[in-house]
Amino acid sequence: MTRTEAFVAAFKSLLSIAGLCVDWHENDFSKRILNVPQELYEKGCVKDVDDGLKAAEEVGYPVMIKASEGGGGKGIRKVNNADDFPNLFRQVQAEVPGSPIFVMRLAKQSRHLEVQILADQYGNAISLFGRDCSVQRRHQKIIEEAPAATATPAVFEHMEQCAVKLAKMVGYVSAGTVEYLYSQDGSFYFLELNPRLQVEHPCTEMVADVNLPAAQLQIAMGIPLYRIKDIRMMYGVSPWGDAPIDFENSAHVPCPRGHVIAARITSENPDEGFKPSSGTVQELNFRSNKNVWGYFSVAAAGGLHEFADSQFGHCFSWGENREEAISNMVVALKELSIRGDFRTTVEYLIKLLETESFQMNRIDTGWLDRLIAEKVQAERPDTMLGVVCGALHVADVSLRNSISNFLHSLERGQVLSAHTLLNTVDVELIYEGVKYVLKVTRQSPNSYVVIMNGSCVEVDVHRLSDGGLLLSYDGSSYTTYMKEEVDRYRITIGNKTCVFEKENDPSVLRSPSAGKLIQYIVEDGGHVFAGQCYAEIEVMKMVMTLTAAESGCIHYVKRPGAALDPGCVIAKMQLDNPSKVQQVSRKILLILLSKSRLHGNSSLERQKVVDDLISHWDRQAELHTGSLPRIQSTALRGEKLHRVFHYVLDNLVNVMNGYCLPDPFFSSRVKDWVERLMKTLRDPSLPLLELQDIMTSVSGRIPPNVEKSIKKEMAQYASNITSVLCQFPSQQIANILDSHAATLNRKSEREVFFMNTQSIVQLVQRYRSGIRGHMKAVVMDLLRQYLRVETQFQNGHYDKCVFALREENKSDMNTVLNYIFSHAQVTKKNLLVTMLIDQLCGRDPTLTDELLNILTELTQLSKTTNAKVALRARQVLIASHLPSYELRHNQVESIFLSAIDMYGHQFCIENLQVYIIALFCHSALLAYIAYELNSVQHRQLKDNTCVVEFQFMLPTSHPNRGNIPTLNRMSFSSNLNHYGMTHVASVSDVLLDNSFTPPCQRMGGMVSFRTFEDFVRIFDEVMGCFCDSPPQSPTFPEAGHTSLYDEDKV
Repeated sequence: MTRTEAFVAAFKSLLSIAGLCVDWHENDFSKRILNVPQELYEKGCVKDVDDGLKAAEEVGYPVMIKASEGGGGKGIRKVNNADDFPNLFRQVQAEVPGSPIFVMRLAKQSRHLEVQILADQYGNAISLFGRDCSVQRRHQKIIEEAPAATATPAVFEHMEQCAVKLAKMVGYVSAGTVEYLYSQDGSFYFLELNPRLQVEHPCTEMVADVNLPAAQLQIAMGIPLYRIKDIRMMYGVSPWGDAPIDFENSAHVPCPRGHVIAARITSENPDEGFKPSSGTVQELNFRSNKNVWGYFSVAAAGGLHEFADSQFGHCFSWGENREEAISNMVVALKELSIRGDFRTTVEYLIKLLETESFQMNRIDTGWLDRLIAEKVQAERPDTMLGVVCGALHVADVSLRNSISNFLHSLERGQVLSAHTLLNTVDVELIYEGVKYVLKVTRQSPNSYVVIMNGSCVEVDVHRLSDGGLLLSYDGSSYTTYMKEEVDRYRITIGNKTCVFEKENDPSVLRSPSAGKLIQYIVEDGGHVFAGQCYAEIEVMKMVMTLTAAESGCIHYVKRPGAALDPGCVIAKMQLDNPSKVQQVSRKILLILLSKSRLHGNSSLERQKVVDDLISHWDRQAELHTGSLPRIQSTALRGEKLHRVFHYVLDNLVNVMNGYCLPDPFFSSRVKDWVERLMKTLRDPSLPLLELQDIMTSVSGRIPPNVEKSIKKEMAQYASNITSVLCQFPSQQIANILDSHAATLNRKSEREVFFMNTQSIVQLVQRYRSGIRGHMKAVVMDLLRQYLRVETQFQNGHYDKCVFALREENKSDMNTVLNYIFSHAQVTKKNLLVTMLIDQLCGRDPTLTDELLNILTELTQLSKTTNAKVALRARQVLIASHLPSYELRHNQVESIFLSAIDMYGHQFCIENLQVYIIALFCHSALLAYIAYELNSVQHRQLKDNTCVVEFQFMLPTSHPNRGNIPTLNRMSFSSNLNHYGMTHVASVSDVLLDNSFTPPCQRMGGMVSFRTFEDFVRIFDEVMGCFCDSPPQSPTFPEAGHTSLYDEDKV
């Protein structure tokens, strides 16, 4: 059995003459096949630049240089003048090496129409309607449609007849495409016969219902056209017959079925003149339906290399008419999701399909190029939405990198400063010539706060497994991705893209994408002007020119032929205007200026230079001074009491975990959260609303009688909620659950019941001590969270504490990381803790045993960073052991009344000064009961004003005290030792200079003034007491003379 091979395409002799036009007459058609002499063929081609220039002068500019074997926009260039001709001619030669080249006159404002033909070896040839491929950029088709609706039916029928005649004249066999340029006046001109199936052939297949590849194969097998099933059906005859068909005089005239729109998906950047780029594809998701389908040459986790074609997908949409086909295509493209290292044309295609010019079919082959020149861009997301998303992505990357680096250091045994764990990131973005300066702070693991110009917005952020961020912003959700490139950030929000520039250095010229350096156009060291081409690179089979952004002298780094990576340095420039160089950020610039050559100048001169440089810097990109828009944050969280409670409680828990905002936002927000927390905790409707939420979720999953009984208790509580004696029925609800559980005999039934009522049981347990008990429990949980972290950093220096934590948690470094991250914000946590203590103990000084233990633990925090919290806790403990204010007031009042009754008018005003001094002394004793007072004395100033001066030692627990021996203490401090409390720092320790060295003796004083004017007048003299050396006064055990502490005298 012998095997016969057939060539499934046009004859080889036809392949190289496509596009060549020769003179012919109608009478020549009788010869059946028109031969093209070799000499005539060679005359129609140009061999070098000189021949091309002569031909261009003959036909007149502008002209088109076209390689016969080119296609897809390759090997074709438009030339406007003779100066540009040599360079563009070489580009055509480089893109299609060895191909014959034509030079033709440019046809302006024309349409590109095609006729699909089929011809067999028996002399039969037919046309299968036509296509309109007028939407092109750089002469490469972007959008195709069938049938061609721009020409009148009579004109297009004539174009089809001419295409069939041409196929018969040259003896064409197989499928092919005859291409025309159609003018607005109705005339048309032959462009070329493309001897192959084109990528847009499915357009014809869908409107003609003919399988073109199958028909091409059958023709190659020797089957005549009239024996092909699809052809017979198109001409309305029996599909299984074999009778010949008179195609030119058929009784049934074929008609197109509906309308088709096709769109090519390419890896090109529409914002930069459709520059191609390569890279990997992370995601590609296309949803086809009965009217829309597509194919792609890459898949997820695939990629495009720099030597491949930029087109990697083709989508087709069918509709009953043109409008419906356009609508179906727009919907499909909006649902197409492509995420990779490169930009695509999807967004721009949507923009083109929605323009009025396209929908009204008022376009030509130069329409898209005009839109590109006019900087018409695809639809962008809202500017502020893009800025917020961009800032979040940049900050998220920085924060994750800081955490990752810190964690790796811990695993290696290295201890970094806690401040390297970032929680706030400064972000600068440039968008369309406007600079946005923002701060981004984590408020929780899934919540960020974006700050700009004194305004802020809160955004919920969830990290996706594929590296994207799901944002909840202003009541809507957005799936966003970021691709960081050499000189920009590319942010994709849904199916829209915005690009933020980085502050760059125009003196460094880089490759925009991967490819190959072909040649330099300017000599090394030569001068180029802004916008002038300096080199050519080959990117994805296309020759692209690189232009200089600024004027200057160029010096090359790469050699011609070198492979290029994205962002690699090609050349460097010596700018004519060096002030345009932006090599460092604004912050680094200020630091360098303050630490370098400006040191020798005066402060005014340094400030003037800094101001001038900042002024020049800000001229590079206009600084945005507006604020962020207000968004619907409260509407999403809900305004019901229990939802507000959980929101503020979660925020306070996150503060304890170290997620703190920068000032001044932190102080105001924490104050608001604490006030709202206490307000909701004191509201008796809080447990009722929480239980209502739970009952809604478990309704139908618990027995009806249990649900009915619980709702009865809820209704009774709701009716009496305003009563002071009304208590939440925690115990009653617990009894209902226990009673029903006791009736269940099967273990499986009890487990199901407990699982369904678990949330109710947890609520009942939280409120078992009533509203106030729940309030104290919530606040104490926050205080315990503070203690759990800060107690880890009390035993030695920071490094020692971290090593101890690392030893305790060898298998879980994340726990160590969380401790350090929380401790880094101890100063801000102190503010929250003192607020909570004031709220909890300010109104009611009585303390439960559990709260007493927590406050006692707080007093034992010995680090200076915890001094304020320890002091406030001790003050609360002291206040809890004192009689109530009313009782003390009544006792003092009774003493005064009894003294008046006893002594009557014997009270002398002359003794008032002694009483004042005694009052001051006792006040000092009571106020500094936690300290070691070692001297108290009084004296008079120049105008007989009394002043009491006292000296005291810091407590042994204070870090500045060291190992100084403890002095004997007076008996009035023994009561505090009864409660097991140690000594902590006082307010004065926080305010005084910590540079004092042991013996750590401090000094205080008390003075009384009759009027404010006396205070102003004597103030300097009083302050002078602290400047003098401490007065010589014996300590209490060594006192050998009568003292103010002698109770008989006082």
